[in-house]
Amino acid sequence: MTKADRMFKDLCTKILTQGSHTLGEKVRPKYADGTPSHTYFINQVWEEYDLQKGEFPILTLRPIAWKSAIKEIFWIYQDQTNSLDVLEEKYDIHWWNDWEVEATRTIGQRYGATVKRYDLMNKLLDGLKEQPYGRRHIINLYQYGDFEETGGLFPCAMETHWNVRQGLLDMTLIQRSSDVPVANAINKIQYTALQLMVAKAVGLEPGRFCHLVQNAHIYDRHIDAVQELLLREGQEADQVRLILDTDKTDFYRFDIDDFKMEGYEPDRPNLSFELAI
Repeated sequence: MTKADRMFKDLCTKILTQGSHTLGEKVRPKYADGTPSHTYFINQVWEEYDLQKGEFPILTLRPIAWKSAIKEIFWIYQDQTNSLDVLEEKYDIHWWNDWEVEATRTIGQRYGATVKRYDLMNKLLDGLKEQPYGRRHIINLYQYGDFEETGGLFPCAMETHWNVRQGLLDMTLIQRSSDVPVANAINKIQYTALQLMVAKAVGLEPGRFCHLVQNAHIYDRHIDAVQELLLREGQEADQVRLILDTDKTDFYRFDIDDFKMEGYEPDRPNLSFELAI
């Protein structure tokens, strides 16, 4: 198994055997049929991956749509938009449609719209170039002024911290909430790809990727699928690589054809997970 597989199994086992739950409590999310979607969860989960040692955080216990995951990062940090039309027409991604706000064809003043409003991406890139050893290289998508302006899902992957050491760029992703069997693996791929892009744009090599999840949970209707994943073996450790294979250095010119995934042969079949909205 890869390091990500082992951590996934350990986390799911801990949630199911030692975690808390929301059964009987009032919860916000619901399934499509209107039933409240309850979770089993633990708080304060920390993971570390050294990209220089080949510790790429991809799950091989089931197939992950890694290209679509990276395309969503383009939508947020390159296009800097909240438009569902852009997401569908440019990238053929539809999973955000359930979070459309009031028939606006947007997800509200969130994610890419927040990046654009506060010029967060350019500030990060300029800061890393001008003062690489600064300790203020942070992108924060959790802006209360934006939440008050429109409805919309509050950002889950909400903050990144960036630091330089000896020619390497380390990054920490902070999430307030993570649906472990569904979005957790996707988010790690996305933000590792973003780390590769930023490192390339500022003339550094990717270093450590760290991931802090405040609330890591499994929905009640996902438990059977999780138990099946726990029986799978996955691939041999550390043979999977994501490579940004390009001479480009302009952050806004990277595209999906610049990324290569080597050695990825996940266990099949894939599994179905009902969304909680």
